[in-house]
Amino acid sequence: MANLKEIRGRIASISSTMQITRAMKMVSAAKLKKAQDAIVMLRPYSEKLQEIIQNVNSSSDPDQVSVYAQKREVKRILFIAVTSNRGLAGAFNSSIVKELNNQFSGKSQYEVEVLTIGKKAFDAVRRTRTVYSNESAVFDNLNFDTVAHVTEGVMSSFKEGKFDEVYLIYNKFVNAATQEVTTEQLLPISMAEKAEETQVETDYIFEPNRNEILDNLIPKAIKTQVFKAVLDSVASEHGARMTAMHKATDNAQALKNDLVIFYNKARQAAITNEILEIVSGAEALKNS
Repeated sequence: MANLKEIRGRIASISSTMQITRAMKMVSAAKLKKAQDAIVMLRPYSEKLQEIIQNVNSSSDPDQVSVYAQKREVKRILFIAVTSNRGLAGAFNSSIVKELNNQFSGKSQYEVEVLTIGKKAFDAVRRTRTVYSNESAVFDNLNFDTVAHVTEGVMSSFKEGKFDEVYLIYNKFVNAATQEVTTEQLLPISMAEKAEETQVETDYIFEPNRNEILDNLIPKAIKTQVFKAVLDSVASEHGARMTAMHKATDNAQALKNDLVIFYNKARQAAITNEILEIVSGAEALKNS
């Protein structure tokens, strides 16, 4: 009976775990809808902003290149790794850390630092890599201004020559079940050649002038790109956690079913043994 008691305890424990995983799945599903709406609304704005910059740049003065588009000899690189502050989201965080390590291996000849947005990235690299800054607190009050403040610090460092290239690593949201690990170059920004853009150039009226407009649009585009990456990551996190908790619930249910069958068989065997003992005792009394 002690064995049966142990099995009953395991069944009860699994049932409690299933309640937790179901609740986490429901919470993530509710948060996913809001996060998905946010990134879907931001993407067209970000894409249009990039298109305007390319069109304006195609007819601007080639001698006046934005400081954020200037390419120089690469010596120091900054990676901005976006993860989450919490786990239980499958391979969501580990895939970013894996990609970050791959980037380190491919750029081992340079001085590399990491800016982490998310505690999971910070915990993974703080002992082995140089952490430029840990900005995990942005998730406590996530909005454009909060992320823009972080981006401004990165832009200033690039402008001052502390870094020659800056890359973003994050999970791009595709759907609730799919997230793509994405690495994008943030700085210097990519400005298309005039020959490529003349075919799509739009006839704008510029006030005050093209170069001044670029000087205002480019910083906004950089901040928007980082904000989009963070929103993509948030939506991906909730999708990954919802999927992970769904699988965890299914696995727990399967384990519970197996334990119930095992418990019933063990209980049946115990009852059979008791009956045999009673019958054997009765036969022994008859023969005595």
